Amino acid sequence: MRGSPALSPLSGANAAPQGSEWRAFGRLLPFLWPAGQAVLRARVVVALLLMVAAKAATISVPLLYKEAVDSLQSAGHSAGWAAVPVMVLAAYGAARVLASLFTELRDFAFVAVGQRAIRTAALEVFRHLHRLSLRFHLDRRAGGLARAIERGTRGVEYLLNFMLFSILPTIVEIVLTAVVLARLYDGVFAAVTVTTIVVYIVYTLAVTEWRTKFRRAMNECDSEAAARSMDSLTNFESVKHFGNEEHEARRLDQALARFERAATVSKTTMSLLNIGQGLIIATGLAVVTLLAGRGYVEGSMTMGDFVLVNAYVIQLYLPLNFLGFVYREVKHALADIEAMLGLLACRPEIKDAGGARPLVPQGGEVRFDGVRFGYESGRTILDGVSFRIPAGATTAVVGPSGGGKSTLSRLLMRFYDVDGGAISIDGQDVRQVTQDSLRAAIGIVPQDTVLFNDTIRYNIAYGRPEAGQAEIERAARLASIHGFIVSLPQGYDTRVGERGLKLSGGEKQRVAIARTILKAPSIWIFDEATSALDTHTEREIQDSLREAARDHTTLIVAHRLSTVIDADEILVLDGGRIVERGNHFHLLARDGLYAALWRRQQSPDTTPSDQPELVPCGA
Repeated sequence: MRGSPALSPLSGANAAPQGSEWRAFGRLLPFLWPAGQAVLRARVVVALLLMVAAKAATISVPLLYKEAVDSLQSAGHSAGWAAVPVMVLAAYGAARVLASLFTELRDFAFVAVGQRAIRTAALEVFRHLHRLSLRFHLDRRAGGLARAIERGTRGVEYLLNFMLFSILPTIVEIVLTAVVLARLYDGVFAAVTVTTIVVYIVYTLAVTEWRTKFRRAMNECDSEAAARSMDSLTNFESVKHFGNEEHEARRLDQALARFERAATVSKTTMSLLNIGQGLIIATGLAVVTLLAGRGYVEGSMTMGDFVLVNAYVIQLYLPLNFLGFVYREVKHALADIEAMLGLLACRPEIKDAGGARPLVPQGGEVRFDGVRFGYESGRTILDGVSFRIPAGATTAVVGPSGGGKSTLSRLLMRFYDVDGGAISIDGQDVRQVTQDSLRAAIGIVPQDTVLFNDTIRYNIAYGRPEAGQAEIERAARLASIHGFIVSLPQGYDTRVGERGLKLSGGEKQRVAIARTILKAPSIWIFDEATSALDTHTEREIQDSLREAARDHTTLIVAHRLSTVIDADEILVLDGGRIVERGNHFHLLARDGLYAALWRRQQSPDTTPSDQPELVPCGA
């Protein structure tokens, strides 16, 4: 994979498939002992020691309470203050304080480990999503992806905290309590306690497993609702253009209704689980209390023993009840993490070949040799396309819509791999070089310009993030947008809005041109780069682009033929094949498809040549 960092605990080859929840937990365990992080590892050790100290203090509380009760009972009512077991009571109070203190210090020590786990998991998923192919992202909905990552990373923190500091210490406390009861008293106390615990755990596991499918269904409905909401808000202008606000509201309401039904079922089954757990705990507590009461009446147990048994059982059942809650929530978190791990299980369609080397540009000659390609099986987009762009030359590709023109740029950037034939740059097959070096050598101004919801400065500097202000302004001048930017109240600090919607189509296009100029690539691709500009602005930018791309290999994909008349060679693509090639005047003299397209575009009745440019929102 290109740019692949050292593998994190989430990035192993054997990603957990759907339904393998506990395997997912196993892959999260390495976050408890982060590799190469001595400070974080020390925090884990300290947190574990504090956990043991907290449990030791918790176990000692009922024993000290028993001693205090027996001392008070033996002293009677007339002994006065001298008979009060001050030291025992002080130790009892100190044990309670220390149990709470050690627990808080444990959480303080571990919080950095948990937060680093969230950061690592979120970053790994983010990097992995960027390594996946364009095909994956075209098939997925951004809202659903965002919600899956959000729930998954939150689940990572929950698992690390509760598995280590709730389930593990509770199990330790159960074992220690059972041992103390068995050694101090009749084994029947330990037997009743253990039996109650076993019944409780079996019931909790069985019902929680049954409930998991309802939780998963609720998550799927939640993701669907989030995706529909984001799609609608992202396409706000389209909704307004067609007056479809109520239509969008109905579509969202349908998804929310499905979520409502799924959530109702999920929460109802949780209530059934809680009722059963409560009955089991109450029954076990009642039996132990009766046994202790009988022992006191028969004289085999003191009042302190009666208090001790009840205190231990209550102290045990409280975390046991919490253990049931934690287990349910852990299962829910694992169901949430499933979706995130499912994303990590998707293998990149486009990967660097073994032993791939960086591209070494030597002028920028581009070759397509017998290229065949189709986005879907049985639907051919390019069928045996061959052409050569000499280093420093300009080649334009024109033709009817749907002929495969924009596909050429996607294949050259290696967003997809060809089905047949080969593409090379300076004799180097693009499949045998690293993707990072390939895309660093190519600059593209796409037809559909999408900007980040940030400042104009940020969007231009995206071509080369380390560029200074002077370089950014130079690129903006070459793209004929500097004057517009400085006329704005906030200048280069003006925010462009979601997907750049605060700018007109032409202004977005010029920002895209500026950031590509700033990148200074060896090979230029203009994919309908001036399609959103009026004729006057287009002519201004054409001169700037021609100067910026001088001595650079340039591929122009165009629908407006007036933008390519100066190209060294023009390829006419129709039905996935090159049907004509030559310069502008040669193709006109041939009087074929190119000439027909030229005449059609020159007709004022069919194609307006001048379109007024939109102004920015709020201008």
